[in-house]
Amino acid sequence: MNGGDDEDVVAAPGEASPPLQWRFSQVFGERSAGEEVQPVDMISAIEFDHSGDHLATGDRGGRVVLFERSDAKHSSGARKDLEETDYPVRQPEFCYKTEFQSHDPAFDYLKSLEIEEKINKIRWCQTANGALYLLSTNDKTIKYWKVQDKKIKKICDINPDPSGAVGNGTVANGVPEANISSLRLPVVVTSHESSPVAKCRRVYPHAHDYHINSISNNSDGETFISADDLRINLWNLEISNQSFNIVDVKPEKMEDLSEVITAAEFHPTHCNMLAYSSSKGSIRLIDLRQSALCDSHSKLFEEPDTAGSKSFFTEIIASVSDIKFAKEGRYLLSRDYMTLKLWDINMDSGPVSTFQVHEYLKPKLCDLYENDSIFDKFECCISGNGLRAATGSYSNLFRVFGVSPGSTETTTLEASRNPMRRHVPVPSRPPRVGSMMGRGSESPGVDGNSNALDYTTKLLHLAWHPNENSIACAAGNSLYMYCA
Repeated sequence: MNGGDDEDVVAAPGEASPPLQWRFSQVFGERSAGEEVQPVDMISAIEFDHSGDHLATGDRGGRVVLFERSDAKHSSGARKDLEETDYPVRQPEFCYKTEFQSHDPAFDYLKSLEIEEKINKIRWCQTANGALYLLSTNDKTIKYWKVQDKKIKKICDINPDPSGAVGNGTVANGVPEANISSLRLPVVVTSHESSPVAKCRRVYPHAHDYHINSISNNSDGETFISADDLRINLWNLEISNQSFNIVDVKPEKMEDLSEVITAAEFHPTHCNMLAYSSSKGSIRLIDLRQSALCDSHSKLFEEPDTAGSKSFFTEIIASVSDIKFAKEGRYLLSRDYMTLKLWDINMDSGPVSTFQVHEYLKPKLCDLYENDSIFDKFECCISGNGLRAATGSYSNLFRVFGVSPGSTETTTLEASRNPMRRHVPVPSRPPRVGSMMGRGSESPGVDGNSNALDYTTKLLHLAWHPNENSIACAAGNSLYMYCA
């Protein structure tokens, strides 16, 4: 798999790249020890734009916060910049750009249902005329935002001395209190300073009966999809009052419902292809050229049935919570509760590789079911060059796996200023391709350093920089960034 700036060469079989040495880069919104985090401040979505120069986060309070790359990545040609090229590339640095209220709480009077303002997903759109465009959604409504730097206008050239102005406008004996010629009208002057301004361009409402779990931009730059539990709709960015239903898994009788849609993603280069996952652990690839309603799939990807015994939790932990295409589009990454899987869209017999994220939780599934943690939806991400993937776990841990052929790289990091505090040693033996007993297996009940896990702190959301080995992840209300 290729793509990206760092390692453009495809790794040959048995020729894996060396493990990365991760280090802390930045943190925004770091909380002090014992500080209580308000639920509305919890980060619920993270997304880099296509260039990697901008990062967006959404929270449970309906706010979208934008960050901008501030380090000297783009050299101006000055002598100082040219001299810095003789040294290793500096770690990426981001700074706060702006924030805006994307969604507000609402109430559906027909269904007597409260609609949360929580941001479920953010997706960047193509830039134009120096402006940034992005989509954000809560459970029911999608919004299309434009963020552009506007010149600040100031009012000047007004009367500084009240004595030279026209009093309060009263007239005595037909004569004004002051000379009208002394009145100076204010002048609006545009300054050299600018400030980012967010403007909602379009709202796409009333298209989903169930909660929206995914939005995804098409590579054509004109359309996008939105998915809920039972349907996937196709939208045009310029048309907000009409969408086309392209997938509908709702049965005639709801008693016959056996699975729901959990995530959907457009192919990164083929505008006619998209994939969606289900609560039964399967992933379907569909082709929009086949029919207007794509109830039939082109390919079905699912784990082959094993002879082992099944339990009450088997189907619950098999539910896919997130899918991501690699940059070039051949490989697809999926995350279920226990594992991370890599699929080749040209091979539907089973996953290419399976990585155990937290195998030690298997004996604790009953407890996790009782406190609803078993229904947590962890996201996953894949590097721009397709050589590594990452996903989150409990105790604010996240794991990075080498997915190139022959790689045994497995790293566990903690979302803190000391990410390597809970490092898991790299296994000495690589896994069998497609084996369920893949890399990352650990001793039961503890993490790699025999530390008891905290199931109340979970790292659900993370994103990989599209061109560099840099990861942004959310731990509560804090945004941590790491680079290698």
